Amino acid sequence: MNRKISILGCGWLGLALAIDLIDKGYEVYGSTTSNTKIKELAKNGIKPFLINISDSNLNIQEFLASDVLIISITSKSIADIKTLIMNIEKSKIQKIIFISSTSVYPFTNSIVTEETDTSNTPLAEIEKLFLANSSFKSTIIRFGGLFGYNRKPGNFIKPNKPVENPEGYVNLIHRDDCIQIIEQIILNDVWNEIFNACADSHPKRRDFYLKETKKVGNTSIVFNENSKNEYKIVSSQKLKNLLNHKFKYADLMHYE
Repeated sequence: MNRKISILGCGWLGLALAIDLIDKGYEVYGSTTSNTKIKELAKNGIKPFLINISDSNLNIQEFLASDVLIISITSKSIADIKTLIMNIEKSKIQKIIFISSTSVYPFTNSIVTEETDTSNTPLAEIEKLFLANSSFKSTIIRFGGLFGYNRKPGNFIKPNKPVENPEGYVNLIHRDDCIQIIEQIILNDVWNEIFNACADSHPKRRDFYLKETKKVGNTSIVFNENSKNEYKIVSSQKLKNLLNHKFKYADLMHYE
């Protein structure tokens, strides 16, 4: 049983995930790049580590003394990720969840699945580094845009900055669903897979952001009516089939 978990990057998602895992009986090691956040991690029962993967003398073996590593950082530096992987290869880590993004897919003006070709981007290359490494098993989760709690979609829209592609479609996922999906992968030992993870519904950007900006009192929303209205609709059917996941926040037009 995977009872000891390391989370590289205890930010908005990683910290909430760590707290939930501890509540479920896991021992959690968590990293931050901020000295001021060390106390917050410890206060929540997380064994804290100050780690910056761009450190040229990176040595994180104590942090990696776990069964599973969850990587939830924003770095797109291929060189830094290669250094991180070298450290992982020397550790006892056997299983990795790498938090990626649906931004790896180009606009196709169609539905995209895990079989759809990705764009030639650093993030897509980083995914390949994990999947190709035989020293450990990796599962990639491509989350849509994250929202929930203090991260309100209405605040994604900047006043007087036109919203592009108003006739395109939304690909978002609530943090609660993200946490449940990660935990299902660990609990069910589902490795060497790639999963898309977005809410079931994909409303038009115009409809969704008109609704969401009203929630936060923003009445100055403007749409770029001359944009190309490029889009992609990200399918999470594979995740639903393999993990039997039912989205808590499935309908983006009707949630509280």
